[in-house]
This record gives sequence, structure tokens and C-alpha cells, in this order.
Amino acid sequence: MTIKHLSVIGLSLLPLFLFACAYVRPNIPVNQGSVEPGTTVARGDLRLKLLGTPLSVGQHLPSVKLVDAMTMNEIDLSQERGSVLLLSLVPSVDTRVCEAQTHYLDEEGNALPKEVRRITISRDTPFAQKRFATEAKLTHVQFLSDYKQGDFGRSIGLLVDGMMLLARSVIVVDKTGTVRYIQVVPDLGQLPDMEKAFREASAWVKEK
Repeated sequence: MTIKHLSVIGLSLLPLFLFACAYVRPNIPVNQGSVEPGTTVARGDLRLKLLGTPLSVGQHLPSVKLVDAMTMNEIDLSQERGSVLLLSLVPSVDTRVCEAQTHYLDEEGNALPKEVRRITISRDTPFAQKRFATEAKLTHVQFLSDYKQGDFGRSIGLLVDGMMLLARSVIVVDKTGTVRYIQVVPDLGQLPDMEKAFREASAWVKEK
């Protein structure tokens, strides 16, 4: 076989290699429902209690320090002002549903106004979050870790009893630090309605 033939074969296989390396979004149901923080969520046939103090729309986030995965700096979201915060809470980035949720936030969220800060929060260690973000090439999302004691999850009523992971949810916080939207997915195995969260975040950008 000549070098010319090998080159032709290589070029013909290139799209296959590129496709194999690209993220393919799995077919996971989107749940448009929501339960209240501090109640329960489902994991299969199990009902799991959400521990902590329930967060409500109209409140401010409690003062709790999270760890930035890229810098290891402590971040207190209750002190953030001037941007709309779109918080995506996941049990663990190393699971299929959480991976899909985070890819969606990073990739589809690029259409959001620049004033919206996209943040993923989980109880994975900062090192695991950084590895995930680097391998997945997710560069538009800030990763914050609640790995130490789960204080953030407990402070908003979204720490799952037994698992001690964060409940799958999305929260929108306006420029003044006020919570404006919460969806807590009733079933941990399903995705939140990210498009609705995007619309809510975009709407609050326009508010003074």
C-alpha cells in the first residue's frame, strides 16, 4: 500500500476520531417539576430527606465559604454583587446526569448575557472538579466545591441525607444577592429545566 493510499485512509478516518473525542449528550429526561428545599427527593424507589435550613425565593444566600477548584481560594457567594448568578448544583461531576447538566450549562449557556455568571457546585473535591473541567474542556463555568462539611448544602436545605451530596437543582440570584428562582429536581436521576433557568437569569439581567 502506497503512502498516498495511507494518507487517503487517514483523512477518511479523521472525522470518526474527532466524533469519538467529542461529548455526545445522552438522552436523559428533563424534569420541569420542583420540590421545596428541606423536603425530599427520589433516587429510584427511595425517598431521601433534604437536610438543613430551607432556602426560599426572596431571601439572600447564607454566608458560607466554598472553594474555587481552579485557584483553591475561598468564595462566599452571599457577598457577590453586580452579576446575576446561575448556580447549578449537582451530586457529583463524575456521574452521567451531572456531566450532562454541566456540559449543558457550559455549552448552551454561551448564549446567555455576559452579566450571567455560570457556577457549578458539588461536594466533589476541588481536584476532582478541576480534572473534570480540564478533561471536558469546560472553560465558561466556575467550579466551586462544598467538599469539607457540606455546609453550603446544609445552609440552604439541599444536602441529601445518607448520601451527603447536594440535591440536583438550579438557583438564580440577582445582582443584589437576592434569590429569584429555585428548581430542586424531584428525581436525582433526571435533569433540571436548564432552559427555564436560562430565561430567568436573562430576565434578571435587565432589572436595575
